[in-house]
Amino acid sequence: MTSLFEIQPGQFSLSDLRSVWQTARPLKLASSAYAAINEASATIDKIVAKGDAAYGINTGFGKLAKTRIPDEQLELLQRNLILSHSVGSGELISDDIVRLILLMKIASLARGFSGIRASVIDSMIALYNAGIMPAIPVKGSVGASGDLAPLSHMTLALMGEGEVRVNGKLVDAKAALKEAGITPVVLAAKEGLALINGTQVSTALALNGLFLAERLLEAATITGAMSVDAAKGSDAPFDPRIHAVRGQPGQIATASIYRDLLQGSEIRKSHLINDERVQDPYCLRCQPQVMGACLDIINNAARTLLIEANAVTDNPLVFVDTGEVLSGGNFHAEPVAFAADTLALAIAEIGSISERRIALLIDASISGLPPFLVPSSGLNSGFMIAHVTAAALASENKSHAHPASVDTIPTSANQEDHVSMATFAGRRLHEMAHNTATIVGIELLAAGQGIDFHQPLATSEKLASVLQALRAKVAFYDKDRFFAPDIAAAKEMVLQGSLSAQCQSLYQHLYLK
Repeated sequence: MTSLFEIQPGQFSLSDLRSVWQTARPLKLASSAYAAINEASATIDKIVAKGDAAYGINTGFGKLAKTRIPDEQLELLQRNLILSHSVGSGELISDDIVRLILLMKIASLARGFSGIRASVIDSMIALYNAGIMPAIPVKGSVGASGDLAPLSHMTLALMGEGEVRVNGKLVDAKAALKEAGITPVVLAAKEGLALINGTQVSTALALNGLFLAERLLEAATITGAMSVDAAKGSDAPFDPRIHAVRGQPGQIATASIYRDLLQGSEIRKSHLINDERVQDPYCLRCQPQVMGACLDIINNAARTLLIEANAVTDNPLVFVDTGEVLSGGNFHAEPVAFAADTLALAIAEIGSISERRIALLIDASISGLPPFLVPSSGLNSGFMIAHVTAAALASENKSHAHPASVDTIPTSANQEDHVSMATFAGRRLHEMAHNTATIVGIELLAAGQGIDFHQPLATSEKLASVLQALRAKVAFYDKDRFFAPDIAAAKEMVLQGSLSAQCQSLYQHLYLK
């Protein structure tokens, strides 16, 4: 049975977020959080009773903020807000990412600065625990004024409107709530705005990219080490003295991993003497410099996203100590956009250098291996077009890696005149990660093929364990066959973290926790 996860608002670790991303753990809100929630909600009640105009409580929204709404229409105001803002398009966000959205929104509201009733938060937790996932289209947010459209679709589910996903199937939200014994929420003053203002969708999409980037980094480091052995490359570039004099922490840590992965290789020992080559190509020799830089920016992005996951990002905010409701701009997702843009660079570069190693391995004039890594080349094409696929995906990622954060387009009649585009910045990471996973999967096949050609000489113990795991799924490529299933199997090993599991998760201690 999956263990209960208790939400302590503002205290998520990345390990917490990874676990919810991976598994649908039941949630519980810490009892200590309810005092702050109730105090903020009571503050909103006092403002309504007093009758003074307060943005988002008894006024219109955005450019309509000067329009005063009568008290008897405040519930209708919130309902209309959600219905009018539910304008998303595109495919639905996957359940693993929706879980993160709900988790972070619950925790943000529970910090007691949003003025939402505890009963609404409890309904969100009940929805989550019942396995009812709001149907949230992935497109329609510019990453400022909150992820308004996608979070409105999230809120529709609480209201029993529209569709939800249960066990992977789309069903009517009202029927799903009734089946689970959950009463649809009727939103009170400020509550709709609290629910749809915030950066949780952008952040969840970026976290998904972060967690995939971690797996790509691990897998590509392992396949890169395999390519060194397959090409009979040198391990001298991984000497700790080289990296110490530069001082870049990711580079130093990554070089250590390469040394560990290659230690004890009989293939390496076979060419320590009388090897005419002076230096290997950069895609082999400069792996610590490239992958180490990727590690550093992945961790930098992780720091930003962890702060954002714990943040209060709706507007306006309720400050109970003074009874004030202050309008600000915490909904602007620029930090998330920057983090996602740097993750895009890392994901693209991991794939780019992997593609170069595939190109090296199939080129007999450089690798010393059979042309295109197959016996009887000519009759067999071998890895020729698998490399073309890798090249196509690497090129595609270059276009995707263009920063989203430098774009902006004014909305809401120029009231919201500078936006972050963080939602797209995070969204495109998923496709980029799958592109890179395919490239690294092809390298896994190619490097494994090259190592097998060196038999009876054996690679290192750790790399041999990876090759053994691969061969349990994909046989040696002795002649042309339907190749796509092999690539799909190798890609899945990359995405699921199977390679790093075979090598005792060498990177795990280096990631931000």
